[in-house]
Amino acid sequence: VTRPDIVASVHEAYFAVGVDCVETNTFGANFAALAEYDIAGRVGELSEAGARIAREVADSFTGRDGRQRWVLGSMGPGTKLPTLGHVEYRTLRDAYQANAEGLVVGGADALLVETTQDLLQTKAAVLGARRALEALGVDLPVICSVTVETTGTMLLGSEIGAALCALEPLGIDMIGLNCATGPAEMSEHLRYLARHSRIPLLCMPNAGLPELTADGARYPLTAGELADAQEGFVREYGLSLVGGCCGTTPEHLRQVVERVRGLVPAGREVRPEPGAASLYQAVPFRQDTAYLAIGERTNANGSKRFRTAMLQGRWEDCVEIAREQIREGAHLLDVCVDYVGRDGVADMAELAGRLATASTLPIVLDSTEPAVIAAGLEKLGGRAVINSV
Repeated sequence: VTRPDIVASVHEAYFAVGVDCVETNTFGANFAALAEYDIAGRVGELSEAGARIAREVADSFTGRDGRQRWVLGSMGPGTKLPTLGHVEYRTLRDAYQANAEGLVVGGADALLVETTQDLLQTKAAVLGARRALEALGVDLPVICSVTVETTGTMLLGSEIGAALCALEPLGIDMIGLNCATGPAEMSEHLRYLARHSRIPLLCMPNAGLPELTADGARYPLTAGELADAQEGFVREYGLSLVGGCCGTTPEHLRQVVERVRGLVPAGREVRPEPGAASLYQAVPFRQDTAYLAIGERTNANGSKRFRTAMLQGRWEDCVEIAREQIREGAHLLDVCVDYVGRDGVADMAELAGRLATASTLPIVLDSTEPAVIAAGLEKLGGRAVINSV
């Protein structure tokens, strides 16, 4: 809003080398980031301004040659991780709705939830985007791009299978990877998505892993190497959207455009695996060598030991009962806190919040009360199973 000319010049530099899309300069226009500067109330304003600048540049290039250009509304991760209790899910979801509404009003063609590190934050952003589209009466694509670290998982330990299991059912239109690493480190995760994702795929790697020099971070991947990788991903994994993240310059994207324009993405023989997911891993409903075993001892109506611990507020003992079932080979954990005279919403929020990080297994939320189920869902980044409603 202070120097829109500088922002516009960056968009122009990338459109000039032939790209079809640019992202808005709104990666940090979210509640968590702006609240640190006491300007959280400007989320909508800054989102709209960023989208409007990109829209004007895109339309300018389209007016010159008639070729359509698109604007992707960037919705960044912020600095708060709801799974770790940094921020309440509903606060984050509602702020993302304001973010998305500003982007749409400003002229974005799609909403890009990107660089996500916490699946619960990702879900808040996706559902905030969905609420914005419904409120505005428009239907635009919602794209989701997660970030997998050099460890092979997202920041909080989520495998790519857990991410796909948790996010694809939300009705997103595309899924993929961006940031943290270069294309080499992304290849196996993209292979998994190509095999199991029902929706189109994207990849926006960094220009390699940064190297620290006396002048700061340096990204070593050349433009030609990025182009080689992206062409390979389109041919092998059938990617529909390719680009670049940190360290990728207009020259990087110029060579990518030259290499992939006109390529038909490879066909994919998709083998989806229906299942549930914890924060960490996906568990298919169909087990190859056994039935699907659901641990039932974290149930206030079925286990006196669990009920007593819950009534006395001994939450770590409740978690230990869950861990025992994990060690014994359960595939899912049933959690029921319904008990006469108790605040089921508060009990479920407390226990689900603890199990979100303590349990490697997906959770079965067991209650006859929708509000209790909702309290659990707002704490779990994975894909839960709902029982009894």
